[in-house]
Amino acid sequence: MLEKSHPCQKDLLCRINEVSFAINDMLLYLDTHPCDQRALDDIHQWVEERQKLLETYAKYFGFLTIDSTADSGGDSWTWVTQPWPWEIPGKKGRCQ
Repeated sequence: MLEKSHPCQKDLLCRINEVSFAINDMLLYLDTHPCDQRALDDIHQWVEERQKLLETYAKYFGFLTIDSTADSGGDSWTWVTQPWPWEIPGKKGRCQ
């Protein structure tokens, strides 16, 4: 089976930011509407998508968040040896 093409780092970061924003926004809503079942269902979907996005990012570009490093399975600490997310080669600025 052929693996999907290598994802664009900038696009992946933008999607992670979008989903993270949606999660944070939904958390604020749930603070005042804790029994809204649709909101609870939505946030579970956002959290699941964010986790998959973080796993994809880690697979191709290294760990983006410290909590993702638990999946590394390595016996050394490589968190600081990889490029930082803002050190993306090419264009700078907002997602296009």
